[in-house]
Amino acid sequence: MIKLSIPGQKPQAFPEGISAKDALTKLGGLGSADVFAVKVNGVEKDLMASLNEDGTLEPLSFDSSEGKEIYRHSSTHIMAQAVKECFPTAQMTIGPAIEEGFFYDFAFERPFTPEDLEKIEQRAKAIIDSNLPVTRLEMSKTEAIAYYQARGELYKVEILEGLPDEQISLYQQGEFVDLCRGPHVPSTGQIKAFKLLSSAGAYWRGDERNPMLQRIYGTSFPSEEALQKHLDNLEEIKKRDHRKLGKELDLFSIQDETGPGLILWHPKGSQIRLIVENFWRAQHLAHHYEMVYSPHVARLDLWKTSGHLDFYRENMYASMPVESSEYQLKPMNCPFHIMVYKSHLRSYRDLPVRYGELGTVYRYERSGVLHGLMRVRGFTQDDAHIFCSPNQLAEEVRNVLKFTTFMLGTFGFSEFKMYLSTRPEKAVGSLEQWDQATQALEAALKEGGYAYEEDPGEGVFYGPKIDVKIQDALGRSWQCSTVQVDFNNPQRFGLSYIGEDGKTHQPIMIHRALLGSIERFFGILLEHYGGAFPTWLAPVQVVILPISQKHEDYAKKVGEILRTKGCRVDLDLRNEKVGLKIRESEKAKVPLMVVVGDREAETETVSVRKRNGKNLGTMSMNDILQLIRDETPEAVKQGSFLLG
Repeated sequence: MIKLSIPGQKPQAFPEGISAKDALTKLGGLGSADVFAVKVNGVEKDLMASLNEDGTLEPLSFDSSEGKEIYRHSSTHIMAQAVKECFPTAQMTIGPAIEEGFFYDFAFERPFTPEDLEKIEQRAKAIIDSNLPVTRLEMSKTEAIAYYQARGELYKVEILEGLPDEQISLYQQGEFVDLCRGPHVPSTGQIKAFKLLSSAGAYWRGDERNPMLQRIYGTSFPSEEALQKHLDNLEEIKKRDHRKLGKELDLFSIQDETGPGLILWHPKGSQIRLIVENFWRAQHLAHHYEMVYSPHVARLDLWKTSGHLDFYRENMYASMPVESSEYQLKPMNCPFHIMVYKSHLRSYRDLPVRYGELGTVYRYERSGVLHGLMRVRGFTQDDAHIFCSPNQLAEEVRNVLKFTTFMLGTFGFSEFKMYLSTRPEKAVGSLEQWDQATQALEAALKEGGYAYEEDPGEGVFYGPKIDVKIQDALGRSWQCSTVQVDFNNPQRFGLSYIGEDGKTHQPIMIHRALLGSIERFFGILLEHYGGAFPTWLAPVQVVILPISQKHEDYAKKVGEILRTKGCRVDLDLRNEKVGLKIRESEKAKVPLMVVVGDREAETETVSVRKRNGKNLGTMSMNDILQLIRDETPEAVKQGSFLLG
């Protein structure tokens, strides 16, 4: 007999070999047909798995992150079966669940067309309607290789040959069998709402030297209502695509003549960026950071010392010869800040030292992954590095986390998720150093009262980190901020300070970014607000619309008054009807439209209209300025760069 329980209940005795489903049923944990898998002592298993030791059972449904992944990975098997039945010559490769959906890559002689996707989707729905049982198979690695060789599935053979396991698991539904660790839903009928979304090319194993595969994206939900809500959300995402809005609002461009992944900032986009950067600088000075500037290139030896050549080479551009030395475009700012710290002797009284820089870096991103502002080859990092003593580490991390939520909150983000990333497989430094740094990060999270999840093995090669994700207006998560502890570079560069004991000690270095890259953060802001930036961020806050040409002089006077008070103003002096001007201003997402005619000129007032169509009536110039101040965050109003 074995003892099993569900959380919150006392263990009960069961015969060894009982299925997880039967045990859950008797424990009262199955409760609903929505449960389709189980965690046994923290390990995910199929409902039909035999249980042979004591354990705690946690039912899994679509409500949990693990349940979603199982549900959608099962969906990708259904899609793969449908593809094989519709296009038998397509070879299978991999098909993981991803956030909000799944994909599967196939080796096929041509790209899949929209008509192909419709055919595949109909076949997949027929497989779901058939409610085929999904069963786990096990065989030796040799048998599995022979099985796929006989079926001409050469990519599956390559995957198997690279696996260390001698015992292989596969999953079968009907005549379809796919290599998989599992678990899966008990039957295909468990998938209630299924939709294919798009197709694209993808290199095998993500390497452009490998063959091009055909990737199909899809998603699935436990109800048609949930699926429709998701599809509606996708339509809204398309409307808010920063590349589309950037062109419509004339904010930035990426041009072939300049090169892919390189951003040209247009005047309006540059205005928003300037506001962001000015606020960033003002707040960093207020938080006792010192500003530094660093060059865009350095001797290659600097990157050897920092370890980037060993750990980051694939993301760096080729070095360039300069006289008798090799120089390298910088992928990071940190070595330069280290050299500033190292420029003279430091005492414990000098610590912590905090250097901030909006430093532009260059990283080699393959053309297939470039994506507007979100993935580029040249970008400006809102970088800072803190050099502190070990006993200052936890407090500095706490301060950075508070600073992070303050900065992001000012830009309109209020939902945060934090992740503690621990030692990866490829790392430098002793286990003792890693434990010390990880404990300091964890203490800062706990003392700050932040909820967080552990992300095992996702730290950087030189130390553990905290990543902060924000949620946008559409509920999507974006990682912007990161706090990384580094004991490796201080050692590599021989950094030191004189302690209270008069002896030499090694400081700890904290790498941190609050907004991430300015380019990516701008793209996130653009999609978050759908281009309708809050008044304090809008490139043009007020557009002045004279009713006719005879009102132009007064319109110019109004514009000058507002401009001298720090308001960003545009004048539309075209000989067009004011209704057309209003519509075009609304399309340009200008927060306030000021209409001036005879009455306004006589009374030295203006008629004000918001971009949402709301008419605010007649106002004085001071009223408009106060309106803008009222819509400006307090922290921004304190900066001298806006509205006096």
